Amino acid sequence: MSEPLLFVSAGDPSGDNATGRVVEHLKSKYADLQLFGLGGTRLKALGQDQLARSSDLAVLGFWEVAKRYLFFRRLFHRCIDEVKRRKPSAVVLVDYPGFNLRLARKLKPLGIPIIYYISPQVWAWGKKRLQEIQAYVDRMLVILPFEEAFYREHGVTCDFTGHYLLEDIPSEFITSPPPGNRRIALLPGSRPQEIQRMLEPMLKAAAIMHRQYDSSAVVAGVSGVYGYETTCRRFGSEAVSITYDNSRRVVYESDIVLTASGTATLETGIIGRPMVVMYRTGFVTYQIARRLVTLDKIALVNLVLGEKAVPELIQSEASPAALARELGRYWEDPPYRADVIAELGKVPGLLGGQGASVNAAGIIEEYL
Repeated sequence: MSEPLLFVSAGDPSGDNATGRVVEHLKSKYADLQLFGLGGTRLKALGQDQLARSSDLAVLGFWEVAKRYLFFRRLFHRCIDEVKRRKPSAVVLVDYPGFNLRLARKLKPLGIPIIYYISPQVWAWGKKRLQEIQAYVDRMLVILPFEEAFYREHGVTCDFTGHYLLEDIPSEFITSPPPGNRRIALLPGSRPQEIQRMLEPMLKAAAIMHRQYDSSAVVAGVSGVYGYETTCRRFGSEAVSITYDNSRRVVYESDIVLTASGTATLETGIIGRPMVVMYRTGFVTYQIARRLVTLDKIALVNLVLGEKAVPELIQSEASPAALARELGRYWEDPPYRADVIAELGKVPGLLGGQGASVNAAGIIEEYL
């Protein structure tokens, strides 16, 4: 009997982290499991034969991707050729929809089961990607509770596994009380493009907060991706520090949080910290997105809660003064702060509790 083999395409850091946990569970049953495809440091450590460097995959926005069209075109065809040559038991695609859904369309005729873990946000972006999933994906594994009903209504075989963050975040951090230390966590994202757009207004907002409330701020940095110190010296106050590669502890040890939209909003919600969510992207990307997105809220934590429980400031709305005003409300208005903390306390239960990776691994195991 040949060794079990999976093609896994996880093109961003959060997908690499989530899928790494699933693969760890699979390898506990299949010690000889082999992997190839796209991933980051976690999948590489688990033995994935990677077809590209993870740093080359971290590109955001329509225009930014377009500028690297030739690289992604070559990588796309290499992935197809390798799947045809190696004939894996299954294909596991993880988020990264601009690349992975095109890959699903090309791989579907090969007759290899296609499993999609961590859904693209088709409920936000309209119907085109939904139609692709209906046509090319055999099994959808979702991590947000409202996604399962959405897909089943549209005829897609779907399972809600729960969210991997609940096993990734230390249990003592989950729904813990804020320390009351007047410290603000700044989470500008993990990709250079994000950080470049988000960090400056965050630092300027933190400087306003320091003047008004004598607060301090900590930037949750990622080693090796951006020159945080230079930006902090230029735009920050003397009360700003940087902590690398430990964003959850930064959130846990802070009183309130200013975060870029994305998975970090769920992490912050699980830990139980009041937050302000901001996002800025390139002009072209924003103009396209605002015409396509069908939702009235973008923060994942608000989507899970089904209401705009924490404020969102997008593009020009996310001025330093506006960010500081929303942050300051948490200290100026104790009943409002208490209401937000109570709402965030619902997040872990809504996300399905522990066991997401075991659940996902069990479903993928069916195909081995």
